[in-house]
Amino acid sequence: MEMNEEKTRQVRLLGIGMGMSGTLTGEAKEAIRESDCVIGAKRMLGCMSLEGKAVYSAYMPEEIRDIVTSHPEYRNIAVLYSGDIGFYSGARELYQCLNGVCDVRGIPGISSVAYLAARLQVPWEDARLVSIHGRSQPYIHILARHRKCFLLFGGNGQEEEFCRKLKDYGLDSLKIWIGRFLSYEEESIVYRSGADIQPEDLRGLAVLYIENSSPAALCDGQIRDEAFIRGKVPMTKEEVRAVSIAKLGISGDSVFYDVGAGTGSVAVTVASMYERTRVYAIERNAEGVSLIRQNQKKFCVDQLEVIEGTAPEILHGLEPPTHVFIGGSSGNLEGILRCVREKNPDVRVVLNAITLETLREVLDAEEKGLIRDAQIIQAGFARSRKLADYHMMTGQNPIYIISSR
Repeated sequence: MEMNEEKTRQVRLLGIGMGMSGTLTGEAKEAIRESDCVIGAKRMLGCMSLEGKAVYSAYMPEEIRDIVTSHPEYRNIAVLYSGDIGFYSGARELYQCLNGVCDVRGIPGISSVAYLAARLQVPWEDARLVSIHGRSQPYIHILARHRKCFLLFGGNGQEEEFCRKLKDYGLDSLKIWIGRFLSYEEESIVYRSGADIQPEDLRGLAVLYIENSSPAALCDGQIRDEAFIRGKVPMTKEEVRAVSIAKLGISGDSVFYDVGAGTGSVAVTVASMYERTRVYAIERNAEGVSLIRQNQKKFCVDQLEVIEGTAPEILHGLEPPTHVFIGGSSGNLEGILRCVREKNPDVRVVLNAITLETLREVLDAEEKGLIRDAQIIQAGFARSRKLADYHMMTGQNPIYIISSR
């Protein structure tokens, strides 16, 4: 078949709302009536009247494309998606799969968020929208920092994890409305607090509307030293953190290692600033590991993962980093740099050195090509303290901040 003939075939990607016919738009109903072939997940096909049409149970993009290309006899094909095709939908991947194959058009539907918001009589344009249905999201980080959220729930054992995390991260005061089986006969909407919600409240097809009356401020990179839970483990001070994180240049979907994380001040700050960044805090000291976990919960950064062990050995099983901060190397700087360069030759590295011996290691690493185009800053900070009626400046230890592409 010629390409121009193939393009005359019509494939319509339909958002069918909650799944029952009552939430189908008129345009979607017409597209189904005109189709000679309907493709969708088994649950959605079972909700439609499809007599006299060819029906295929499929939801993976490649599988749907194969059905479309291997059956030229079907001229009008409808592909069903739950909710709206522009809201956490597999339609995005199918658009790409069918690009150049045939005439493709999307028809929007009623999303579960819009449906629940209408039922609860609340506006949703100012809410944060999150899905953990079949995907990993740092939802604790988001719930802790936004006044209003809608959460598409995933099931598959996530019920227990969700309830446990709310309690572990101290989010007992959240107000939660749970919509289950929306638009079906068994539809229910119940209210729970973060303290009393139970896994059984979340079974089935669930969408949550969550209010946080006291959301944490979005982090601009400035977390005061006294805000961290501290022990006897060394901590990168806030002025040095600010410069070091700026030199890292993190943005978007990054993978960040904090090697020798100590109390976790750098890892926690990065996780607080960049919710889509996956953060690994690597620490060998048992007290440090405990402090990192405590600070992780205090600042509600669930995308941070604590890795207990000694670098570079403990790094081998981790995904390749895009950015690395080395606050302490315990004499293993060359091995750490070799490891992260093998994982990603273009990794961005920033490290701190307070001794001349560590600076010597840095210069040796540069000679071996492990540090490229090194930029070395020597920083000295002084903090004021009050003495009687006077303010005295107390100098902090000078530090070298080294950045490398």
